[in-house]
Amino acid sequence: MGLALLVVIWLITFFSTYFFAAKTWWLPHGASTSAPWIDHQFGLTYIAMGVVFVAAQGALGLFAWQYRDRGSASKVEYSHGNTKLEVLWTALTAILFIGLNLMGSKVWADERFEPAKADAIPVEVTGMQFAWYFRYAGNDGKFGGTNPKLVDPSAGSESAIGLDTSDPAAKDDVVVGTMYLPVNREVNLTLRAEDVIHSFFVPAMRFKQDAVPGLAIHMHFTPTETGDYEIACAELCGLGHYKMHGMLKVVSQDDFDKWLASREAEK
Repeated sequence: MGLALLVVIWLITFFSTYFFAAKTWWLPHGASTSAPWIDHQFGLTYIAMGVVFVAAQGALGLFAWQYRDRGSASKVEYSHGNTKLEVLWTALTAILFIGLNLMGSKVWADERFEPAKADAIPVEVTGMQFAWYFRYAGNDGKFGGTNPKLVDPSAGSESAIGLDTSDPAAKDDVVVGTMYLPVNREVNLTLRAEDVIHSFFVPAMRFKQDAVPGLAIHMHFTPTETGDYEIACAELCGLGHYKMHGMLKVVSQDDFDKWLASREAEK
């Protein structure tokens, strides 16, 4: 029985490790300036945790066989454990986790606490059950005011976020359901939520941040490759959570300028 348990544990360990080592299910191609840093941190974490996992499961299988039931001839000993080993294991675990946290803190903090560049494009992202809306400030570079009393998702994109059209700064605001960004230019995001907590998640950009009702959360990132990228909600936000998808289109600066001008002309 002990030998069978050893074989089962080791086989599970082998196949589990293989799927991760072969990257059978892995991250999509990264397309932002922070992607290489995050992918490096992600890979390093998996290697470190993988070594610990294989060592622990290997030892578990070995002990299951070594301390198997040998019948009446076997001698049973009761142990209170080894304090030195427990202290050492706890200290090594703390060093590993704190070290990984410190290594990844810079790229995480840069997107959240460092100010965006002066030429960054301001975009407001609003999440609501179950859609994303994106607002661009227009030529004046200023967002118009919003009013919760004006919110009406059934009346179109501007009404969905409660845009106050009587505000002069709102005259050139562009509100759309598809996000457009120019490549190699930073975007300065303001994240909002109308109803419950949502999570703005763009896997290819390695970007994820909760949008919380009552808060305006500022973050920024820079796309580095043109293309179409999925936007998802990574927070369970209701029965329609599964269909809360959006699209990010990263285009050239010229194409972005033409798109924004065309949307402003439609107002």
